[in-house]
Amino acid sequence: MNKLKPCLATLCALGVLPLTSALAADRSEPTKPATTSTAAKAWEPSPGHVQIPLWPGKPPDALPTKGPEFNSKTEGLNNVSKPTITVYSPPESNNTGVAVVVIPGGGYKVLAMDLEGTEICDWLTSKGITAVLLKYRVPSAKLYPARGSVQALEDLQRAMSLVRSRAAEWHINPHKIGVLGFSAGGHLAAWISNTYEKRAYKPIDAIDKISCRPDFAAPIYPGHLWIDRNKFELNSDIHVTSKTPPTFLLQNEDDRVDPVEHSLVYYRALRAAGVPVEMHLYAQGGHAFGLRPSKLPVSKWPQLVETWLKTIGML
Repeated sequence: MNKLKPCLATLCALGVLPLTSALAADRSEPTKPATTSTAAKAWEPSPGHVQIPLWPGKPPDALPTKGPEFNSKTEGLNNVSKPTITVYSPPESNNTGVAVVVIPGGGYKVLAMDLEGTEICDWLTSKGITAVLLKYRVPSAKLYPARGSVQALEDLQRAMSLVRSRAAEWHINPHKIGVLGFSAGGHLAAWISNTYEKRAYKPIDAIDKISCRPDFAAPIYPGHLWIDRNKFELNSDIHVTSKTPPTFLLQNEDDRVDPVEHSLVYYRALRAAGVPVEMHLYAQGGHAFGLRPSKLPVSKWPQLVETWLKTIGML
């Protein structure tokens, strides 16, 4: 959209948008199909890591595939129909027992698997935290689903239960498993924080009998929480209660892709319900910056998350 062009220019000038996939994916206008020169094969993790299928057979509410999965450097990961998790374990001597399911963004159209995925996992493992990278189904049924994708929520619920079911095998404390999501992934982190008591799909096996409630949640520059621009109201699919897990929120005031109101409206609901919540807002930094360093204060957010995890008794 034309109104986003100044934002794109600003983000690039600030050096916080080296990868355009997550930003482009959160636009309401369609992205152009990747050409043969920019398209790559299906995403694969780095050597030593293996993707684990989430579902034993066909996923629930499966959508018609739009073509083979491929990873584009300019757009991100496209056409995911077979969701997986990939486990990144810290050295045994440094393992804290804490685990985080990492949820990349991409507007429910693509996935920013590097910027908001593998790079985040590398940081977490360096801190003794087991990182579990979620590759969830995209694109969703609608081009721009303001309220979110039920297929993505199903994948995340299944992933949380699967991780908890294998906690002993992966040297994880089953009571210290959280979610960290970016943009649309931030919305998913908030969504599962409030929809863990009821599956979005019909349970299929013993894994689905295991709780999918996160023990903590960190939506980073989330979207899809503030729907009606004429009202300061939370997405009606998000039903916050006193049992919603402790939450960390981060957003920039100059984020023109997902305005700061997404965090503000969720913060208000969490506070009203008595949920422990910590929110950090910054004047500059835009959207889709991940862990990429910059001169802006917001780039120090990983240290804030580490401190927060200590204050809530996770680390």
